[in-house]
Amino acid sequence: MIGQGRESGGRALLGLFRRDQAGSNTQQVNFAGPPASVPAGRRVYAVGDVHGRADLLVRLIEHIRSDLSQGSFEGRPILIFLGDYVDRGFQSREVIDVLLSDLLSPFETYFLKGNHEAAMLQFLTDPSIGPRWAEFGGAETLVSYGVRPPRTRTSLEDWGRASEELQAVLPPEHLHFLSNLDLSVRIGDYVFVHAGVRPGVPLDQQSEYDMLWIRDEFLTDRKPLGAVIVHGHTPASAPHRDSRRVGIDTGAYLSGKLTAARFEHESVEFFATGPIVSSPSTQSA
Repeated sequence: MIGQGRESGGRALLGLFRRDQAGSNTQQVNFAGPPASVPAGRRVYAVGDVHGRADLLVRLIEHIRSDLSQGSFEGRPILIFLGDYVDRGFQSREVIDVLLSDLLSPFETYFLKGNHEAAMLQFLTDPSIGPRWAEFGGAETLVSYGVRPPRTRTSLEDWGRASEELQAVLPPEHLHFLSNLDLSVRIGDYVFVHAGVRPGVPLDQQSEYDMLWIRDEFLTDRKPLGAVIVHGHTPASAPHRDSRRVGIDTGAYLSGKLTAARFEHESVEFFATGPIVSSPSTQSA
């Protein structure tokens, strides 16, 4: 277990990745890297940053459920959401409704915290962050709850009123959901976290700030991390896979492409709501 996260299953072994044809909505990759896997008898799906796109979320979940029904897997699959459910898209409220719905009943679910959920929660008690939050997507979240966002350069008093309005209309189950998100979960040789981890720091000593916000220090370092890190936070045109990390944020709120990865035994397969294009980064070591 790392940080305030959870651990599921035991250790195991991932191995070879093969890339299917570019442009497909489903892609399996075989990668020559150190062995990593999820425990035998487990199947894990992970979903990247949703950012207020409930329409894409429903489509992707339906795709995952279809994938589950077509195979011979007989256990209860795990479904992990990597955070950033809110902001940028205009359906943040609807996204949380979907995540709390029976659509996910076939799965053992884990909901991780993203930096955008952290900002939304902070706004509820500290309206002074309102202008900054609005600039990186919070205005759209307010609109989704029926709250009119103040102009970003308006007075703090106006942002205080907006915070009070959001508190008044935020369903209790939404507040409970946002307040009880995990920071990470480990399954076999994979650690699932929103942004990444700080290289050189033991996995059980990672800070919440780094797990929600880290970017360049994590992405550019080449040292072993003690696990394969599955993350979102940094958008790319295609999912990334190498021996250190699997990145599945494909900028859904702009691209229309929400991506998930399926982990089973030593294989990884990607699903998306739009075509998955080839990315040279997935071939790097």
